[in-house]
Amino acid sequence: MKRVFEPLKLRNMSMKNRLVRSATWEGIAKQDGSITDESYEIYEELAKGGVGTIITGFTSVALHDYYFGGMMRLCDDGLIPQYKKLTDIIHTCGTPVIAQLALGAYYREQNGRYMQVEPDEMTRDEIKLVINQFIDAAVRAEKAGFDGVQIHAAHCFFLSRFISRAVNHRSDEYGGSPKKCTSILLEILEGIRKTVPHLHITIKINSSDFTIGGNDGNDCVEVCKLLDNAGIDSIEVSGNGTSVGGIKVHVNEGYFVPVAAEVADSVSCPVIVVGGFRSIDTMEDVLNKTGIELLSLSRPLLREPDLPQKWEHDATYISKCVSCNACYSSQAHKCIFRGRDIK
Repeated sequence: MKRVFEPLKLRNMSMKNRLVRSATWEGIAKQDGSITDESYEIYEELAKGGVGTIITGFTSVALHDYYFGGMMRLCDDGLIPQYKKLTDIIHTCGTPVIAQLALGAYYREQNGRYMQVEPDEMTRDEIKLVINQFIDAAVRAEKAGFDGVQIHAAHCFFLSRFISRAVNHRSDEYGGSPKKCTSILLEILEGIRKTVPHLHITIKINSSDFTIGGNDGNDCVEVCKLLDNAGIDSIEVSGNGTSVGGIKVHVNEGYFVPVAAEVADSVSCPVIVVGGFRSIDTMEDVLNKTGIELLSLSRPLLREPDLPQKWEHDATYISKCVSCNACYSSQAHKCIFRGRDIK
């Protein structure tokens, strides 16, 4: 019988429990991706709170990625010492840490300005540039002491759009079929594996795009099978519109579980699922009734960074997160109820 609080070994990484802090964008890095003191404090608090593994917030692989402000970045070697300080802080608590490598959108320089370009309009050279940006960022991640990297191919960001039938209408080797659309992910995976073989490589992918003409659960399973055959170390299943409101304990927790369970039945690598978990018994039910191996959390850890410790001491404890999503409108995406007794 699988338990949340038992050690687990993944490729190139050991965890003290099955709980993962899912990547959560803080939006407080400097324009060049430099880390602020507040960021160090956030991650230290998370590590001390007892979660098994931490995945960093959205970390762009490019300097000229203007999708939103405050992004962490691994686009320059000069940033490595700051990120080494971050991994040292987290490792002090015995917690492995994964850098989420992402691209909000691809921007092409035109007459001194950077303009967003959709996948259909990109040249092959531009696609190769993006692939190399991910590989180069992974090299920096290893130098900075990260235990692994997560390729962000979810939530309508660049890679998610590139593999989506609703966006990618190319007719070359990078479009026209699920396999060809996935080629960009497979080339990133292959490049990272060859260049930094000791990193754990995971990916975040949509269970569904939840948009007309977009990828659905069947597409998710197909893409995950391709990634699994190519040697991905683990897969985190999420989806567009990830932060569903009105979560009720034992009623609608784990809303991405159905597709994640299908993925787990179709691949050999460990599958992680995020989405609305608030109780230990629900999570252990998922672990023991499906092939899913790990559970990831976002909003509950904004409310209570020490939630894993609370659960370990009392398995009946219920997360205080009320799924209001006000955290997304707050500075540093912090829970507005921190320090208040909200039931």
